[in-house]
Amino acid sequence: METSRILIVDDNPEIREIVRILLEGEGFDTEEAGDGQTALKLTREISFDLIILDIMIPGINGYQTCIEIRKNSNAPILFLSARTKDSDKTLGFSSGGDDFLAKPFSYNELINRAKALIRRYQVYRGKDASDPDISTFASSADRSKEPLLFHHLTINEAQEEVVSDGSPLILTDTEYAMLLLLVKHRRQIFSAQRLYESVWNEPYYRGANNTVMVHIRNLRLKIEKDPKNPTLIKTVWGKGYRCD
Repeated sequence: METSRILIVDDNPEIREIVRILLEGEGFDTEEAGDGQTALKLTREISFDLIILDIMIPGINGYQTCIEIRKNSNAPILFLSARTKDSDKTLGFSSGGDDFLAKPFSYNELINRAKALIRRYQVYRGKDASDPDISTFASSADRSKEPLLFHHLTINEAQEEVVSDGSPLILTDTEYAMLLLLVKHRRQIFSAQRLYESVWNEPYYRGANNTVMVHIRNLRLKIEKDPKNPTLIKTVWGKGYRCD
């Protein structure tokens, strides 16, 4: 199996070293960057399976770096930061991040989050369809050959492409997985916990509800004709979300 490669972006060399040792101890290959510009250069030259990104880095900050990375890469981005306010997390997810881990962090939690993000990223690209942790909706072996038609959207699972009225949409893996799950289970109500555990493939935790809400909002901005009055992904107040 091909070794996963992770980019560690942090201006503190000691933190980079700690994270690198932890990840390489788990068998991952790593690259390091101390600022946003270096990170952008590396992401253009190398294909990564995960990017661990600090917010407060020299030059362009982590949010801006994330936005720029998203123009060229759909690799999962894990924000690792001492900034832990809800507004910081919301900005991180709005910039295109997939997950958020606060400093100081638990070594085990970092490893578990990294593995979960990489596993999802590889599954959605068909790299590891034999993984026993793969949920049935995301398995490449179960992908339909026929496109899924949903209102003005066409979802081509083989290419992992979503087209809106003939124009391809740029979705992160998390957004794509969330949309695919809801569309394949139309009229079923998914609570925030069920969505999180199905898409992130890890146990629900306090604060994950906000993560789900931000990703739903970002997804609506991309697929809804009027995001303020969504018709594709509906909120069922007090219960969760569904596609009709």
